[in-house]
Amino acid sequence: MRWLPLLLSFALPFGSLAAKKSSTVDRFDEFHAKAQASSPLKLADSSYKKLTSAPRDYSVAVLLTALDARFGCQLCNDFQPEWDVLGKSWAKGDKKGESRLIFGTLDFSNGRDTFISLGLQSAPVLLLFQPTTGPHASTSFDPIRYDFSGPQTAENVHEWIARHLPDRPHPAVSRPINYIAWIVSTVLTLFFAAVAYQIWPYVLPVIQNCNVWAGISLIGILLFTSGQMFNRIRKVPYVAGDGRGGISYFASGFQNQFGLETQIVAFMYGVLSFATISLAIKAPRTRDPKIQQLMVIVWGAVLVLMYSFLLSVFRVKNGGYPFKLPPFM
Repeated sequence: MRWLPLLLSFALPFGSLAAKKSSTVDRFDEFHAKAQASSPLKLADSSYKKLTSAPRDYSVAVLLTALDARFGCQLCNDFQPEWDVLGKSWAKGDKKGESRLIFGTLDFSNGRDTFISLGLQSAPVLLLFQPTTGPHASTSFDPIRYDFSGPQTAENVHEWIARHLPDRPHPAVSRPINYIAWIVSTVLTLFFAAVAYQIWPYVLPVIQNCNVWAGISLIGILLFTSGQMFNRIRKVPYVAGDGRGGISYFASGFQNQFGLETQIVAFMYGVLSFATISLAIKAPRTRDPKIQQLMVIVWGAVLVLMYSFLLSVFRVKNGGYPFKLPPFM
């Protein structure tokens, strides 16, 4: 009988260890069963403390957020649907709990004491608690914090969690089918198909008209030769001061230009193109000799004047430009 107290003293630590192990297993089973019904779990101060308390042989991903309108947290409301999709997808793909991960959400309205104890001044905050016991136990008891930078999607958070939970199943993100979007898309597709079918006899001649394509090509050529792409790439100013209280419309040098200068040059190129087309196509088709002669004189004068002005602009940009044409000398 004298050996009985000694044996009991040796057995107590093992009994305590077995009780703790049984407690953490029961705790995971309890929360995992709840997660199968609704994931992420809606937590309060007490359930958060119970879920994250050590020892634990499972992981916990908790989103601390503030969804109430009075807090004005736009990121909280934007990220919550993505978090719900991730939690539901994980619970659906891990019904046996092989990943040993529980998802939870703690709103500030239900977890004020937790926010204060953690010293949080902003939301949302995503914490990943690693196991303290078992085969996946971590050497650090501090939770890992997710960095809310860049696009906040369920896929990005899934990748972050999977990176910190190696050698475990990682159920893929499965987004629910948006039947309303499918119905709306189908109705709109049928509507536009019916409209296209009705107007196609009227649109086809326009598409097959060579003059339409010639006009589109000419507009594109004018835009690109006048320097529109240069402006978009270099982010040039629209105009600039000339140093004397006035406005400079043309930048000096052929490697510089202003936004308004591009528009002026495009207008000049357009007038020159229209004058050339009129002389080459319109004038020869005019049957009245007097009108034909007038068209030649008018469009020829426009061509000379505009080309003379264009050469003067070239000399403004570079004083050494050698060519000139009256009347803009």
